[in-house]
Amino acid sequence: MTTRAAGVALGAATAAAVGALTWGVFVERTLFRVREETLPILEPGSRPLTILHLSDLHMAPWQRRKQEFLRGLARLEPDLVVETGDTLGHADGLTGVRRAYDAFRGIPGVFVHGSNDYHGPVFKNPLAYFGGPSRVRPRAADLDTAALDRYFVDELGWLDLANTARGLEVKGHRIELFGTGDAHRGWDRLDELPGAIERLREEVEWDADGTALRLGVTHAPYRRVLDAFVTQEADLILAGHTHGGQVRVPGLPALVANCDIPRSQAQGLSVWRGARRSALLEVSAGLGTSIYAPVRFACPPEAVFLTLVPVGYP
Repeated sequence: MTTRAAGVALGAATAAAVGALTWGVFVERTLFRVREETLPILEPGSRPLTILHLSDLHMAPWQRRKQEFLRGLARLEPDLVVETGDTLGHADGLTGVRRAYDAFRGIPGVFVHGSNDYHGPVFKNPLAYFGGPSRVRPRAADLDTAALDRYFVDELGWLDLANTARGLEVKGHRIELFGTGDAHRGWDRLDELPGAIERLREEVEWDADGTALRLGVTHAPYRRVLDAFVTQEADLILAGHTHGGQVRVPGLPALVANCDIPRSQAQGLSVWRGARRSALLEVSAGLGTSIYAPVRFACPPEAVFLTLVPVGYP
């Protein structure tokens, strides 16, 4: 290759890189979309059930476009909202969360937190993620998680699923929900989960006729958590954390997952198998990014709208 040709090639590569970065920072990261999935997992003869899965907002108060997109999702009239954490992305993030989620008042919901609901964002070397899940460094909590909890629980009426189990009846459906703390930080208490689920089943007495829908909810989809949920006979598992890889090569699986899940399952609907059982696994790419890494490429921000229908539904 001549010096001139090499220069042309280098210039073209540089222009492409700058163009991709510009697209990822200024365009794609605000191209909010709704991904819709239909899941045939209900008992025959059941009426459909809709779930709006929201995750990884990393909300800052000035992110008005994201807030308006979220408010607009109320028009979908979901039967249940499932929020899988990393909701806050700034010390004043709750201001933006309120603007977004006030539209969901009166709709049943459940939530778990991610570590970013306790710790404000810091700069990280993005290349470090290629070495495996990001390192966990001890930090004192510096976000007002208690205020976020009060908003979710006292104002919206949502249920906290951190390392516990709860029951809901929604549109005639009996639903068992169990969740964990953020496994990326080791805050999951899987030893406590069987007891919590057993207590729930004793209290509600749904297990006798076997009609309860079982949902596992977690922030970071680590293998140990997914295996525990499958052992507890979850029908569907909902998670976030991965950002779908955040920066991807079109047509290929996520380059990183920031946990030990296979990269091919870092976003979207798949099947998780373990202990001779299986469950559907839905991992959201989320709606935000850290304010120190405001870029997405080939992985637009998403909310997920799930329609659960009876087995054999046409």
